[in-house]
Amino acid sequence: MTVNGGVSFWYREIGLPARRPPLERSVTADVCIVGAGYTGLWTAYYLKKADPGLDVVVLERKFAGYGASGRNGGWLTAALAGSPRRFAKTHGREGVYALQRAMNATVDEVIAVARAEGIDADIVKSGILRVAHAPSHLPRLVAGVRTARSWGDDDLELLDAARTTARIRVDGALGASFSPNCARVQPAKLVQGLARVVEELGVRIYESTPVTEIVPHEARTPYGTVRAKFVLRATEGFTAGLGGERRTWLPMNSSLIVTEPLPQRVWDEIGWEGRELLGDMSHAYIYAQRTADDRIAIGGRGVPYRFGSRTDDDGRTHATTVRALHDALARLFPAVRDAAVEHAWCGVLGVPRDWCSTASLDPRTGLGWAGGYVGHGVATTNLAGRTLRDLVLGADTELTRLPWVGRKVRKWEPEPLRWIGVRGMYAAYRAADRAEIVEGRSTTSPIAKVADMVARRH
Repeated sequence: MTVNGGVSFWYREIGLPARRPPLERSVTADVCIVGAGYTGLWTAYYLKKADPGLDVVVLERKFAGYGASGRNGGWLTAALAGSPRRFAKTHGREGVYALQRAMNATVDEVIAVARAEGIDADIVKSGILRVAHAPSHLPRLVAGVRTARSWGDDDLELLDAARTTARIRVDGALGASFSPNCARVQPAKLVQGLARVVEELGVRIYESTPVTEIVPHEARTPYGTVRAKFVLRATEGFTAGLGGERRTWLPMNSSLIVTEPLPQRVWDEIGWEGRELLGDMSHAYIYAQRTADDRIAIGGRGVPYRFGSRTDDDGRTHATTVRALHDALARLFPAVRDAAVEHAWCGVLGVPRDWCSTASLDPRTGLGWAGGYVGHGVATTNLAGRTLRDLVLGADTELTRLPWVGRKVRKWEPEPLRWIGVRGMYAAYRAADRAEIVEGRSTTSPIAKVADMVARRH
């Protein structure tokens, strides 16, 4: 029987953590961080490493790693969390090149810190494959590689069908792109290990402590207020739940399933010996990994957005989404068609109106934030932590000059406009995929043109 919800399979594997005590009274600190996911914990880590004397407090509504940090697909990828063209409007092409170099280095930084701090998160730097498995995918694949290279992603390589199937035998594979700048991780192991290390450095983490409002130099909770020179918001997909932030970032829902461990005869048919991360060129694309215990975890958007920026706390996923992900897996790998789905879950990621991440600090109010990672947060959160460190310490560095720092974006439209827009966009994506894969039609179909137009806009 499929387990549905319960936060994620990653926590089912290691067990839910014991809760740290909540805040019991008002306290003061040098820095208060709201949110104990990757962003908040990396920021706390780098602040304490830079200045051990800093008093840092982290407030968390549930437990450290409860949100996307403990539910994601485990892609530690150097892909930019945003549009190169939009970043270039303020910082030029050189700014985008610098951001891409910083992201490439971030993948290795996370791996190095995990190794140095004794965090065993099943990390394998295997790279990432994006496979074209329908005729209409191939032009998008080639164009995407050409565009990425033009923005400084020089390590990206185009593979033909033979070189693709030598790595992984996706049914109908016509080619793929490959980047070495990606690693597989077990997300919950990484975030729980990071929380342990941060606490050992002297950071106070208060769990079961919801923050109801953030104002200059204060984070307010039902149990007391934390007053600090700097208050940093690191709430990503849950940002809409804070007072005054409902339209700041849209909480986009993403769902995953994981199979039972697959026998060796199946792996002999699939290949995938390098354990690369796997994506495809569909409009409503999938993301997958081969886990340390030889399962396949595969994810996609499912029901992408709930009216009024609502979020589902326990990760329960709709049955139609589970079936759709299983069908997608079976199309990629017919040998897995009869494999049992052992767990399904979902989580939310933060999406700004221009689909570009940001890290910012207002020295006047002491308020800072980072997020809006549009699904590329596992690595970008580490860059955010180092960037917020430099901003808090008042340092002018290469990181603080990157084009995502200090971005100002207009808010999302009020309801029902944002619900109609997001649901309509993903309906167009899915219709285009049906036309291309199921019906065998080309990207010249009107629906596909609509989906591509929407994709370019974002």
